[in-house]
Amino acid sequence: MRTWSAPEVPSLPVNGPQVSLHNTATGQLQKTSPTGAARLYVCGITPYDATHIGHAATYVAFDLLNRAWRNAGHDVTYVQNVTDVDDPLLERANKVKVDWVELAERETQLFREDMEALRVLPPAQYVGAVESIPLVIELIQRLQETGAVYQVETDLYFSVSADAAFGSVSNLERDVMLSIFAERGGDPERAGKKDPLDCVLWRGEREGEPSWDSPFGPGRPGWHIECAAIALEHLGTSFDVQAGGSDLVFPHHEMCAGEVQVAHPGSTFAQLYAHAGMVAFDGQKMSKSLGNLVFVSALRLSEVDPMAIRLTLLRQHYRSDWEWTDDQLWASVDTLDTWRLALARPAGAPSAPLVAEVLAALADDLDAPRAVAAIEKWVADSNAGDTSEPEAGAVVAKLLDAALGLSI
Repeated sequence: MRTWSAPEVPSLPVNGPQVSLHNTATGQLQKTSPTGAARLYVCGITPYDATHIGHAATYVAFDLLNRAWRNAGHDVTYVQNVTDVDDPLLERANKVKVDWVELAERETQLFREDMEALRVLPPAQYVGAVESIPLVIELIQRLQETGAVYQVETDLYFSVSADAAFGSVSNLERDVMLSIFAERGGDPERAGKKDPLDCVLWRGEREGEPSWDSPFGPGRPGWHIECAAIALEHLGTSFDVQAGGSDLVFPHHEMCAGEVQVAHPGSTFAQLYAHAGMVAFDGQKMSKSLGNLVFVSALRLSEVDPMAIRLTLLRQHYRSDWEWTDDQLWASVDTLDTWRLALARPAGAPSAPLVAEVLAALADDLDAPRAVAAIEKWVADSNAGDTSEPEAGAVVAKLLDAALGLSI
């Protein structure tokens, strides 16, 4: 699948510190230690509607990680999927009477445009669920060899009990798992399952639904096995960071880890799990079911500066749950105007301490609010008359782009 165009990113005169992230699995801050290229997997969209601010917050957050690694001197291998066949997509296509392939292609293209506008660095591998079906089949066959797969009618299930480490990503009690599983695409009450938490690997063909041939009969992949197979193919086992929204901790990331770890005994899926908080609007988490969505494309079409959107996201720590308001966006528009004045001055406050502070903040669990605060202080000092460094604005402009993805 085609990814989006990469923005030109300036290089900085110094390297940043090694990056530490909060590991969901341990609850602790953990230093990342890439061997060779840093390997990052961020779960992508199910393209049945436009990109909303909650999505954008997640992808901007882990774009900061991509940039922080690069600024620390690492190459980065970034992989992202597109779940371009799944129940929500098929249901939406049926509801609006549009071919599901057409809907998926249209919304995926809109996502690309949104990511380009927000200057999110593109993945090296952007892989759709449909094109990953051969990888899924291969992984299911490996799981069958371990005895971790069983059949219920025409569907294949993964036995979570086969993974001795099951539960170590989310650290949830079983009753909580069962509740969340039912809310997030699981079927804990289905008759014939060995364990209510067992998840679908291969969904047998249903009338009116797309299907593909396989050694297990016609059908299509389950949700979790898709990401597991793509990550395994392009990043291997024990890659550096598995990332996404906090609503993916369970069951999605737990199941992905279990499937790979059972298929490859003795391995770990990822060294670290990082998750972005949820964004609310009008008092509730943004969701398609509630309809309380703020779409990136709608803001762009109303001529809002995409950098103001990005700055609004950067003012929140990526792990925080927070609420979007229009007032925050308009404040960011004003802030950028103020910053542009400071950057345009022939001289400004010293830039070296600012570069060090911003890079240190982002290496410390992607602390973008701390980085933004440091920039605001530099701007205030420069606008107040500190002109001790000629052409400081040019250095700071490069810093804004390279570290925070803000091209102003």
